[in-house]
Amino acid sequence: MIRLTTDLWLAAYRRKLEAAGIHAHIVHRGNETAGDVIVKVATMNGEAGLWERGWDETGNPAWVQTLGPVPEAEAEETAERRRGRDRDLWVIEIEDPRGRHLLEDDSFRG
Repeated sequence: MIRLTTDLWLAAYRRKLEAAGIHAHIVHRGNETAGDVIVKVATMNGEAGLWERGWDETGNPAWVQTLGPVPEAEAEETAERRRGRDRDLWVIEIEDPRGRHLLEDDSFRG
């Protein structure tokens, strides 16, 4: 299996979000080749959640919600703490009132 670099994966992900009318921007750029990614999903009502790569119940790569919904400030603080421990970490923020993130799409698994 060919593994995409993080920057290429994020470029494709942002294009897919944009095509669906979902606004997203990169808050912090990490390691272009192999940095981990946190996706913050802000629902524009003061709440947000965090999604990270992980594993599903069958051991397959999946995106899992690791926080939320919580007050957006709490999600922001959690992402900042993680970024402080991992300078290679990418943080992307999505702003969508319906909380859409498209991470359930098989093309964005692990």
